[in-house]
Amino acid sequence: MVTMPATSLDPEVAARLKRTADGLVPAIAQQYDTGEVLMLGWMDDEALHRTLTTGRCTYWSRSRQEYWVKGDTSGHVQHVKSVALDCDGDTLLVKVDQVGAACHTGDRTCFEAGPLPLG
Repeated sequence: MVTMPATSLDPEVAARLKRTADGLVPAIAQQYDTGEVLMLGWMDDEALHRTLTTGRCTYWSRSRQEYWVKGDTSGHVQHVKSVALDCDGDTLLVKVDQVGAACHTGDRTCFEAGPLPLG
């Protein structure tokens, strides 16, 4: 289990979160005005606190074991419009105004590969 740093997340919000064994919650980024699903990232309490207080999406990189603010290196910023927690407390929906590509591949969304075959 990864030990995350102390956070300033509102204790009432923190109490509602159901985290993975690694202390993370999946965060779905969605374009606020079109409903387009952009990407999935991971947040711990501190990343959520930073997202709520800065208005920019901060995620926890599971591979690099560090925080990253969407757009700091690419310029493809996510301006936060709202954040909601689902009924189970185990998934965040972050409505954003996406500037440029959301996906690290340069695509608008991480779901550009198309649907998988059914049946």
